[in-house]
Amino acid sequence: MTALLTRRTVRAGMAAAAALAAIAVTSGPASAAELDITYDASGSTDVATTGSTIALGPTTLATSLDSTTGAFTGTMELPAAHTDFDAAGFIPMSADVTFEEVGQVSGSLSADPAGGGSDVSATAEYDIRLSDIKVVGFPTFTGSRCRTKEPVTITIANPPDQPFAVFSGGRLTGSYSIGDFANCGLNTWLVNALVPGGGNTIALDLSNPRTS
Repeated sequence: MTALLTRRTVRAGMAAAAALAAIAVTSGPASAAELDITYDASGSTDVATTGSTIALGPTTLATSLDSTTGAFTGTMELPAAHTDFDAAGFIPMSADVTFEEVGQVSGSLSADPAGGGSDVSATAEYDIRLSDIKVVGFPTFTGSRCRTKEPVTITIANPPDQPFAVFSGGRLTGSYSIGDFANCGLNTWLVNALVPGGGNTIALDLSNPRTS
């Protein structure tokens, strides 16, 4: 009887092991490592050449994180914004500005050496489109096709003294350069005389993370 029970126990254990193996093969470890997190995002960017500040958001940043490697991709569509500045320091100008996403945000997440959070570095590309440009309040009839010839590449990271918390959020900052514009009609020369240049900064606050 004891030998019979032992054989039955062994067979039951082998069957359970086979079932667990089948589940592991079907589900696969890669899917278990992927974590989808969406953040509320808002911030601003300062354009050095015009001395103007442009609001970014409010919007959302939807990310897909590989919790094994720390690599992630994401999407963040930005609504159109309005900006005012003085050309040459005394000529009032205004424009509607749209950052149009090109591809996905990509980056990596790593443990902060000081502890207490994570370090984030990411890169995103956007076309910058200008419309409704006005000089001293008068429209310049730029049209709807005025945009950068090439996408701007924006690099962002958490400030060194402010680790990022995956499940609570944090601040990301960075810088980028703006290249020449095209298709701005008779105002192409004016836009390219005023806007392109380096030293532009960006700050984003991510909050309210939720998984899906």
